[in-house]
Amino acid sequence: METRGRAPIGRPRGFDADEALEQAMRVFWEQGYEGASLTDLTNAMGITRTSMYAAFGNKEDLFRKALERYTEGPASYGARAMREPTARQVATAFLNGSVRATTGPGRPAGCLGVQGSLAAGGPGRNARDALTAWREEAISLLHGRFQQAVDEGDLPPDADPELLARYLMTVANGIAVQAAGGTPREDLQQVADMALRNWPPA
Repeated sequence: METRGRAPIGRPRGFDADEALEQAMRVFWEQGYEGASLTDLTNAMGITRTSMYAAFGNKEDLFRKALERYTEGPASYGARAMREPTARQVATAFLNGSVRATTGPGRPAGCLGVQGSLAAGGPGRNARDALTAWREEAISLLHGRFQQAVDEGDLPPDADPELLARYLMTVANGIAVQAAGGTPREDLQQVADMALRNWPPA
């Protein structure tokens, strides 16, 4: 029986899943979880709802995948900051990265991790909880890095690693909210610089 040239069983996807996820991430980033309708998402992704469900699951599943992409892409400055040699350099890289990520040209203003959870009612509770966990994980990583700095003498022994971690995250979240409101990058960089002036000396 002749089988050569036969199409593979099952219809291949007629779209670029990676690009579709990129577009979904941008919609969630700009509109938040609840603000992003399925129509907004599928229009931006260039696919039907059926294709979206088949490739990514429901809206909540899609949001989690978009958040992963955001973490590995625009928000990757956080992971890079942790590798800086001193606590002050970690803090500087973290806040400067936040300013750049939330005010970058050609992308939504603000932070998906902050925008995504604003004004989330009942239907958005799971997404809000996912974002709370996402932010707490970042605080935990910063806490661990600053505890290491205390242990190594890079931070003074009376420094509070957890408080420093929450301080940085609070400033970064504030920067994101201001960026979403249209505050220019230069002004937000001055805020980051001022916050770092209060950093404990080595």
